[in-house]
Amino acid sequence: MESWQLRFDTLEALRLSSKGRLSYCSHWQEDEAVPHSRRMFSLKAALDGCVAPVELSPYCGWVLDSLSGQAAQEASPSSTPEQSTPLPKRASAEKIPPGSHRSSSPPSSTEPSETKENDHLSLLSQEVVPAVLSSKVAKVEGCIRMYEEMHRLKAKERLRQRQEEQEQMVRAAYAQASEQLKRFDELRELKRHQEFQELQEVMEKSSKEAQGQQEKLKEEHRHRAKILNLKLREAEQQRQRQEELERLRKEEGQERLRRLYSIQEELLQLNQQIDPNYRHKDLPRIDLSAYSNRGNQICGLVSGLIRTTSEKGFPTQADVASTERALQEMRGLISSMQQEITAALEEKKRKDEEEKKQKQKELEKKEQMNSQTPAPAQQSGEKQQKEGLKVKTEESIMQWYQQLQDAAEQCVAAFSEIGNCKSNTEVKKIKTNLQKAATIPVSQISSISGSKLREVFDKINNLLSGKPVQTEGQTVSVTQHPQGLEFVCYKLAEKFVKHGEGEVSFHHDSAFPIAVVLSGIWELHPRVGDIFLAHLHKKCPYSVPFYPAWKEGTSMEEYQRMLGYEVHDSKVEEQDHFLKRMSGMIRLYAAIIQLRWPYGNKQGAHPHGLSYGWRWLAQILNLEPLADVTAMLLLDFLEVCGNALMKQYGIQFWKTMFFIQKSYIPRIEAVTSSGQMGCLSRLKNFVQKCLRAEEIPLPKGILTPSFWRT
Repeated sequence: MESWQLRFDTLEALRLSSKGRLSYCSHWQEDEAVPHSRRMFSLKAALDGCVAPVELSPYCGWVLDSLSGQAAQEASPSSTPEQSTPLPKRASAEKIPPGSHRSSSPPSSTEPSETKENDHLSLLSQEVVPAVLSSKVAKVEGCIRMYEEMHRLKAKERLRQRQEEQEQMVRAAYAQASEQLKRFDELRELKRHQEFQELQEVMEKSSKEAQGQQEKLKEEHRHRAKILNLKLREAEQQRQRQEELERLRKEEGQERLRRLYSIQEELLQLNQQIDPNYRHKDLPRIDLSAYSNRGNQICGLVSGLIRTTSEKGFPTQADVASTERALQEMRGLISSMQQEITAALEEKKRKDEEEKKQKQKELEKKEQMNSQTPAPAQQSGEKQQKEGLKVKTEESIMQWYQQLQDAAEQCVAAFSEIGNCKSNTEVKKIKTNLQKAATIPVSQISSISGSKLREVFDKINNLLSGKPVQTEGQTVSVTQHPQGLEFVCYKLAEKFVKHGEGEVSFHHDSAFPIAVVLSGIWELHPRVGDIFLAHLHKKCPYSVPFYPAWKEGTSMEEYQRMLGYEVHDSKVEEQDHFLKRMSGMIRLYAAIIQLRWPYGNKQGAHPHGLSYGWRWLAQILNLEPLADVTAMLLLDFLEVCGNALMKQYGIQFWKTMFFIQKSYIPRIEAVTSSGQMGCLSRLKNFVQKCLRAEEIPLPKGILTPSFWRT
C-alpha cells in the first residue's frame, strides 16, 4: 500500500510540475496540427490512466516486436526473423490484461498487418497471467518513445513523400502554367498582330480616303482657280476698260478745260479793248460804260463757270457751249463798240476841223493885241517832300516802267493778226498750238528733280529758238507764222506771272524752280524778260515799286484794278486773297534777282540781278508805307532774298535793316489799324531775330547743288 501511495504522490507531483502541465498526446507525431485543448484533454486522460490498475498498452506488442526486430538486425544480421524475436515480447504480452483487448482498437483500419499483430497479441495476453513488473516500466516507456520516434520518422517519410508529390504537382502546375503562359503569349501576340494588321488596314484605308479627298480638293481648287482666273481676267479687262474710259474722259475734260481757258483768255483780251482809254487816247469822251459793264459781266460769268467746273472736276460740253456763246456775245459787243467809236471818230474829226478854224481866227486876234502876260509861278513840292517820305516814285523809275509797258503794247500790236484771228481756221489752229507749247511747260515746272527742270527749260528754249517741239502729239514751231515768236514771248511771260500769282502764292517753295527757269530764258531771250516785267508791274504795281494815284474821272473799279485788285461783276476781291497774290508775285521777283540758270553763260552778268533788288528795297523805304501791304511786301522780299543781299552789300544791308527797325516800322504802325497787325508783327519779329543773330537765314526751298544731280 505504501508503494502505491508513493506512486500516487509521485504522479501528483509530476502532474503539478511545469512539465506535467504540458498537454501530451500520443498522436502528436502523426498530426502536428492538434489543437491545444485536445492536447490538454490527452494529458488529463493520461493522468487518469495512472490511477487505474496497471495494464499494458495494446501497442506494446507491436512496439516490442519492432524493437526486438531492430535489435536482432543490429546484433546478427544473418539470423531469421523467428529467432530474433526476444523473450520480453511474450512476457510483455502476458502482462496485457484480458479485457484490454476488448477495450482497445487498432490505430488504423488501413493497415492489415498491424491488425493481425494486434490480434496475435490479444491471444497471447489471454494466456499470460497478469503481473506487475515494475522493473520493466521504464523499458516500456522507452519502447513507447521509440514507437513514437518510429511514428515520427514514418510521418516524416510521409511528409517527404507528400512534399515530393506536392513538388511534382507544383512542377506539373508550373509546366502547365508555363504552357498556358506560352499559349497566352502566343494568343496575345496573335491578337497584337491582328490589331496591328487591322490598324494598318484602317490607316491604309484612311490614307486612301484622305488621298482621294485631297485629290478631290485639288480638283475643286483647280476648278475654283480657273473660275477665279476667269473672274480676274474679266475684272482686269473691266478695269482696263474703265481706265481707258476714264483716260478718254480726262482727255476730253482737259481739252474742254483748255478750250475754256483759251476762251477766257480771249474774253479778257477783248474786254481790255472795251476800256474807253485802251489804245484810243485821242477819242472824245464818249460813254462806253455800258459796253464795259457788260464785258465785265461776261468775264465774271465765264470765270465763275470755270471756277465751278474746276472744283467739280472737268467741264461738260454744255459749259463749253456756254462760254462760246459768251465769247460770241463779247465779240458782238466789240463790234458794236467799234462802230460807235468809228462814228465818234468821224464826229471828232469834224469838230477838230471846226476848232482848228476857230483857233486860227483867235490867233490872228491875239497877234493884234500885242500885250504881255506874266509867266505863271511854278509850284514845287520839294519843300514838302523834304519834310517826310515821298508819295511818288522817282521819275527815272517811272520812265523805265512806262518803257516796259510800251514794249508790251508793241508786242501785242506785233501779233495782232494772229491774236485777233477769227475766220482763218489754220491760223487759229497755229495760235492754239503755240499757246499750248508756251504755257504747258511752265505748268510742268516743279522741284522734283533737276533733270525734269532741265527738260522744261529745253522745251521753252527750243520753242523760242525756232526749233520744232512736240506738244500733245503735234509738232509746233514759231516759224509756222510770222508773228509766232511775238505771240509766244507775250504768252510765255504772261504765264510766268500767272504761275507766280497762283502757284507761288500757295506754295512758297515753288518760286525757286520757276525763277531759275525764267532767269535762264531771260538771259537767252531778253524780250521775254521785259514783257514779264511789264506783266508783273501791271498785275503787281508794288514790284516797281509804284503806288498808283487816283485821278479825277477814274472810276473806283478802275482804280482798284490799278492797285492790283481783281474786280469781277463790280465786286472787289477780299483783302486776304489780294495779299496772297501780291505775296506770290513779289516772292517770285525776289527769287529771280538772285538765281541764275546753272547751265548758262556764267561769265555774263545777270539780266536782272541783285542791284535791281537793292534799288527796289531803297525805293520802297523812301515811300510812305501803306497799311497791311508794305509790311507784307518787305517781309516776303527779305525772307526770299535777304540772305543774298546780306552777302552782296554787307554793312550797308545791316544799316538798312537797322533803319527798318528804328524808323520805318514805326511809320508802318502809324498807318496800320489794330485788325491789320498780323503782317507787321511778323515783319517786326523777323527783323529783330535777324539783328540779334546778325544773320539772315537761307530761304526755305532754295535750290542746292545736289538738286541738279537728281
